[in-house]
Amino acid sequence: MKSNYDIIVVGAGHAGCESAFSAAKLGSSVLLITMNMETIAKMSCNPAVGGVAKGQIVREIDALGGMTGIITDKSTIQFRMLNRSKGPAMWSPRAQCDRMEFSWNWRLALESNQNIDFWQDNVSEILSSGNKIDGVKTSLGIKFYCRALIITSGTFLNGLIHIGKKNFGGGRASESASYGITKSLNLLGFESGRMKTGTPPRIDGRSLDYSKMEEQTGDEDASKFSYWGQSTITKQKSCFITYTNPRTHDILREGFADSPMFNGSIQGIGPRYCPSIEDKINRFAERERHQIFVEPEGRDTVEIYVNGFSTSLSEEIQYRALQEIPGFENAKMFRPGYAIEYDYFPPTQLKASLETKLINNLFFAGQINGTTGYEEAACQGLIAGINAHQKINENAQLVLSRNEAYIGVLIDDLINKGTDEPYRMFTSRAEYRILLRQDNADQRLSKIGYHLGLLDNWKYDKYLTKIKNINSIITQTKTIKPSLEEINPILKALDSSLILEKVSLHKLLLRTNTSINNLTNNWFEYSKPFHSFSEEEKEEAEIMIKYAGYMEKEREMANKINSLEHISIKDDFNFNNVKSLSAEAREKLSKIKPSNIGQASRISGVSPADISILLVHFGR
Repeated sequence: MKSNYDIIVVGAGHAGCESAFSAAKLGSSVLLITMNMETIAKMSCNPAVGGVAKGQIVREIDALGGMTGIITDKSTIQFRMLNRSKGPAMWSPRAQCDRMEFSWNWRLALESNQNIDFWQDNVSEILSSGNKIDGVKTSLGIKFYCRALIITSGTFLNGLIHIGKKNFGGGRASESASYGITKSLNLLGFESGRMKTGTPPRIDGRSLDYSKMEEQTGDEDASKFSYWGQSTITKQKSCFITYTNPRTHDILREGFADSPMFNGSIQGIGPRYCPSIEDKINRFAERERHQIFVEPEGRDTVEIYVNGFSTSLSEEIQYRALQEIPGFENAKMFRPGYAIEYDYFPPTQLKASLETKLINNLFFAGQINGTTGYEEAACQGLIAGINAHQKINENAQLVLSRNEAYIGVLIDDLINKGTDEPYRMFTSRAEYRILLRQDNADQRLSKIGYHLGLLDNWKYDKYLTKIKNINSIITQTKTIKPSLEEINPILKALDSSLILEKVSLHKLLLRTNTSINNLTNNWFEYSKPFHSFSEEEKEEAEIMIKYAGYMEKEREMANKINSLEHISIKDDFNFNNVKSLSAEAREKLSKIKPSNIGQASRISGVSPADISILLVHFGR
C-alpha cells in the first residue's frame, strides 16, 4: 500500500472532489480520503446546483477547467435561467439534479484519473513538523505522508445532529461524525468555532396531491452550465410550489419549548439567508404563509425534498405541521429534517491562496472555512487543489481578484472579513457585477485555466473560436446600415421609434427593446451574415454592445482600486510600530497580516485614514 503522495485531500464532498480532480489533472499524485466511498459528492441538502450568484460561480469553475458544471449537466432533470426579467448581471443558471446520478458521475470522473488513489477511513490526526505539514494519521492507525494537505471536512468535524429533544453525533443523516481533526489543529494553534445548518424532511412523492400546488416547469429552451458540451436534457421534471398557513404555524409553535433552536441546545450560528421554518415563523410572526418548493430528488425516485421547510423540531411536530400544507394532507415521511452543529475554523487564518498562515502547505476549503453551499465549497476546493499543486512545484499561486471572479470576491471576503455565520454568495457582495456575469466567465478565466494546464487544448480552441465569432458579430453591426424601408417596419413592430436616416445596427442595438434576432429575423440581405452564428454568440455580442459603457466604468474603477494591490507588505512587517494607526487597525492588521495595501483596505475596522497613513509610511 502506497503511503507517500504529493497531495492528500481529506473529505470527498464538493470541495474535496474539485481539489482532488484539479491537483491530479495538473500532475500531482493525490490520495482522496473519505469516511464512506458510497457518498462521494453526495448532495447533502437540496438536489440542485446554481441559483443567484451560485450559478455564476459554477460557470467560473467550468471556465477554469473544473468539473462541477460538467457533472451537473450530466445529472440535470430541470434547468432554469433565473432573473431573465432583469439585466444580464443578474441572470443566474440553476439546475435541479438527480442526486444519485450527480454523485455517481463525480465518482466516475475521479476514478478515470490514474493520479488519484482512494482510501476509506477517518482522519484522526494531522501530522506536522515545525510549521510544515507532513501528513495524516487515520483511525486505523495508518499514517499517510504528503507534501501538501487539503482539509475539506464539510459538516463532519465533531458533528452533532438535533431533532427535538434528541441529539446525537453525526456528520450527516445516518453517517458518523469525524473526531480528532479539530483537536489536532487546535494543538497546532488554530482557532476554531461552531456553526449550524439544517435540512428539511424527505417525503414520499406518491403521497402528495400535486393538483393543489403550482407547477414550476423548466425553460423551454433549456441551457446548460458547461461551456464545453451540449445540453443533454430531453425530458424535464417539474417542481411545484405550495405554502404554509396559520394552522401549520400553530402546530410548529407547539414544538418551540422542545426546540433546540430556542432552548439553548444549539450553540452554533445558523445561516441568515436560509433559516429554519421555526426561525421564519418566529422572526416574521406577521406573515401568514411561507413559500415551499416541492423538488424531486431524481429522475425515477419518488423521494421529494421540501425546500423551505428546514427544521430541527421533533419528528411528530414536523409530520403534523406538514399535513396542514396544501397537497401534503396525506404526506408520508421518509425521514425527518434535522439541524447539525459542526466545527469550523475562522478563515482569517488563511492566505488568499487558501493555505493556512500557521502551517506551510496546509490548505482549507469548503465549510471548514465557514461557508455554506455546494458551489461555494466547490470553488474553494478548485482553488485549493490548484494552489497546493502550484506550491509544491514552486510555481506562482492563483489568486483571483474581486473584478475577475465571484470566486475572488468570496475568498477575499473570507480571509479579510472572516465570518461568524455560514457565508453564502450573493450578487450584492460583488461590486463589479456587470463585469462578473454568468455568460462571460470563459472570457474572464479560460485563459488562466489553459495556461495552468487545467483547461484542455480543445476547450481553449473552442473558446478562441467563440471569441472570434463574437468580435465578428460586433464588427458587422457597426458596418451594416439597413435601408429605412427594411428596418422601419421592424422598429414599428417593436414599438420603437422610427429612424429618418440610415444608422448602423450597432446604434440600434443600444435601444432597450432591440436585439440581434429581432432586428435580423427577416431575410433581407443585411440579415444573412448573422444566421451562421450560434444563439449564445449573438446573445453575448448583444450584451457587450448594450453594456459597453457600464463595463468600461467598472473596469476603470477596478483599475484604480487594483493599483493598491501592487503595494506589497512583507510578512514580518510590524504594524504596531506605525503609531499613527488607530488601535483597532493595528490589532486587525497584525492579526490578518495583509500581503498588500489593497487587501488591508478591505479589512473590517481599517479606515480610509489608516490606509492613508500606510501609504505615507510606504512612501506612496
